[in-house]
Amino acid sequence: MPNITVELLSGRTLDQRREFVAAVTDSAIAILGAKRESVRIVFQEIEKTDVANGGTLVADVQ
Repeated sequence: MPNITVELLSGRTLDQRREFVAAVTDSAIAILGAKRESVRIVFQEIEKTDVANGGTLVADVQ
């Protein structure tokens, strides 16, 4: 049973999430031999003020 956790910046649309989970689920089935009903995907949203890249908060990047 694949458990897939996805961390991403907040702001993705519901349609984007639907498309993502469909693609990742299909890949898990094809590559891992998982059953569709056993693929579990959890999104964890991160605010732009809670993450930095290269010493700069993402919220400060224009």
